[in-house]
Amino acid sequence: MLQSKTRWQVAELDPTGVERASLLAKKLSLSPLVAKLLVQRGFHDLDKARLFLTGGIECLHDPFLLKGMHAAVERIQLAKERGEFIRIYGDYDADGVSSTTLMTYLFQRLALTFDYYIPHRTLEGYGLNEGAIDKAAAAGVKLIVTVDTGISAVAQIAYANSLGIDIIVTDHHEPPHELPAALALINPKQEDCPYPFKGLAGVGVAFKLAEAMLGEPPVEWTDVVALGTIADLMPLTDENRVLIRMGLDQLKETDKPGFLALANVAGIELSTISASNVAFGMAPRINAAGRLRHAEAAVQLLTAADGQTAELSAVALDTLNRERQGIVEETVKEAVDIWTRKCEQSASAGQREPSVIVLAAEGWNVGVVGIVASKLIEKYYKPTLILGIDSATGMCKGSARSIEGYDLHAALTACDELLDHYGGHQAAAGMSLHKDKLGELEQRLGELADRWLSSEDWLPKTTIDLACAIEDATLEVIEQFKQLEPFGIGNAAPRLLLQHAALADRRVIGKDSKHLKLSLSGKGKLLDAIGFGFGPLAHKLTDGAALELVGELNVNEWNGQRKAQFVVQDMRIEHVRLYDRRSYNESLPSIGRWLLDTGVTQGAILVTNLSWREAIESMPQDGAMPGEITVWTYEEFCSGARSCTDLILLGRPPSADELADVISCCSPLEAMYLFYNENSTSPVAQHNSLKSNRAVSAKFQQGAGESQLTTDREEFGRLYGTLKRVCPIAAEGSARRLAVMLDYPENVIHYMLQVFKELEFIETGAGGQLVLVPAPAKKDLTYSAAYREAQRTMESDSILFAEAKALTEWIGQQLSTELRSKKEGVGIA
Repeated sequence: MLQSKTRWQVAELDPTGVERASLLAKKLSLSPLVAKLLVQRGFHDLDKARLFLTGGIECLHDPFLLKGMHAAVERIQLAKERGEFIRIYGDYDADGVSSTTLMTYLFQRLALTFDYYIPHRTLEGYGLNEGAIDKAAAAGVKLIVTVDTGISAVAQIAYANSLGIDIIVTDHHEPPHELPAALALINPKQEDCPYPFKGLAGVGVAFKLAEAMLGEPPVEWTDVVALGTIADLMPLTDENRVLIRMGLDQLKETDKPGFLALANVAGIELSTISASNVAFGMAPRINAAGRLRHAEAAVQLLTAADGQTAELSAVALDTLNRERQGIVEETVKEAVDIWTRKCEQSASAGQREPSVIVLAAEGWNVGVVGIVASKLIEKYYKPTLILGIDSATGMCKGSARSIEGYDLHAALTACDELLDHYGGHQAAAGMSLHKDKLGELEQRLGELADRWLSSEDWLPKTTIDLACAIEDATLEVIEQFKQLEPFGIGNAAPRLLLQHAALADRRVIGKDSKHLKLSLSGKGKLLDAIGFGFGPLAHKLTDGAALELVGELNVNEWNGQRKAQFVVQDMRIEHVRLYDRRSYNESLPSIGRWLLDTGVTQGAILVTNLSWREAIESMPQDGAMPGEITVWTYEEFCSGARSCTDLILLGRPPSADELADVISCCSPLEAMYLFYNENSTSPVAQHNSLKSNRAVSAKFQQGAGESQLTTDREEFGRLYGTLKRVCPIAAEGSARRLAVMLDYPENVIHYMLQVFKELEFIETGAGGQLVLVPAPAKKDLTYSAAYREAQRTMESDSILFAEAKALTEWIGQQLSTELRSKKEGVGIA
């Protein structure tokens, strides 16, 4: 067996959904797989599905449905008429930078008098602050338009109002209970806002303001909308989907110096750009400016008017991004060390580890703590808060990331009296507080987690869209999946469960053998698969293993050839992994070295007698068994249940029944290693081919059930007929003489004569003569104890020496039987 890294949840369609998918497949010429996915994602009818696949600018909503839009447009028009000085007030993340950039484009087109201001993340923190408002008043600003911020700035906007500065807020964050007294609040998440789509990013709200001001959607700016929306992890559904599709199209043909330079340093080919390129190539470099220096550098890049200026800005951001990566790596290491010590202290005090990770330290760069929190989520799967402490004031600023089922915004709201400031949403948030309140915050957040989350919620979950087989993985299906792009939050790339895949080949690739290349077979077809970072699992895969894999389909292009390829995200094997070394005649030292090379470091070795244990204990150091592997006889091992994942059989098991007893004692059994052959009953036994008594046994094993008994009777009948001709015959040496006559092994003749004696067909008479019993009673062969024992031995051997696939199935049957027995024992249906 091979356990998956996460718990899998496969989406299923009810009968109605299956019918709808069938109709979509027919009407839209889609594969059944793609049609099922559309239905699962809510596109049940033909019109909705067609609109999702092909919809464009006509799907955008009326910007004036946003509450506050009319007032905002009128006030900006008034500012233009009066010639007032306007200030754009943005945020320092990629969404804030994109929003500031888009608003800059708009105000330039409207020929307004304006500038922009983005607070310094470390020196000023998030959102509007009174110091920045004082600067605006001193500069003669009469109107501030916020982008991607402002919805929580109650006190700050009140202060601006007192100075005679009007505020228009454009934001998309969760509104607080008390809203600021701004001249206009534009946020689709306001309770009484009728706007039909609530998932706009900050730059999306800015785009709607631009659309309202211009009287039409400024499609040429959708590239900026795509950058901010993807970077801020907004759902790629509804209006966002349309804006990002148009934005990616704009990027493919862009002449904007900033985007050209950004793509160049990120190594992105704009002609084939995807949402993934934006998320992992462009967005981190835009974010790096605000994290380590000042976000103004990123705005300067996106608004650059010439290539040279843009190139210099892009190189500077790329350098900052590399610096950011190093800081993140070091901070993650420090955070892991602190968390490890905290858990050890909890264990020493007899307490369980905290349910929510809250870590803070002086010197941590608050610009990267959100990334660090995400890294710790990947490692520990707990809601995580990472904060930097100002040594002079004791104030902490940080970011949080959450797991499914734990609403960060709601949790922080429940602790708001401990916080100086907070904001965000279910999955991510930012906050500030004094370090003296960290302990109480950790305790209360943990209590909420214990109350809100079930035992299952603490296990990472992988949601799977569709189950499929190898024959479904075609280039045609992959091309149809592309119609569902762009992929991202809310419209993830199709995640598939690949079933009924047998492992045909495997090899490790890449530096330090980090990655795993697989060849999978099923129904006569082959499919390549690649598992990035799965290299360490290579030794846990056996030829022919029945794999289940979770991942995505893509196209692998090499030397002008295009092939479907499965990108593995998780995998499991539900049967015991069988490492079959029965055809090898290996010494104990070579077995030890093989186990070490294969990565087996713990488990149990089963031996038939004590001579094995003595031999193992006296092995030379260079071939010794791995240190955590214990040696047991079958009787010792079966004296109680064992926690054993790896079972190593040295020497032929006494019988299949005794092996079944051992399997029933193992929990959880994942792998078995077979080092035995026909005569390996002690360390000095040598490998022999199937001769002697196995020759006849092989004939007997060709059949099964009644046919096998018929074959046995024929063999016994032949011997009995020979005895009729030659008896009486001297008992001594009779087996040898009869073996020559019948061309049977001598020990097989001994066995058959013993059966005849037990059935009272023959006896030893006077003078040591072997004679036939006159008129013997008619008896079946099964009346003979020797015959029954031989049948048991042959049946056992047919299992112990079965082909690997059949033996694997038999082991699975023993495990299933044991599991059923345990359930029945505790009354589980």
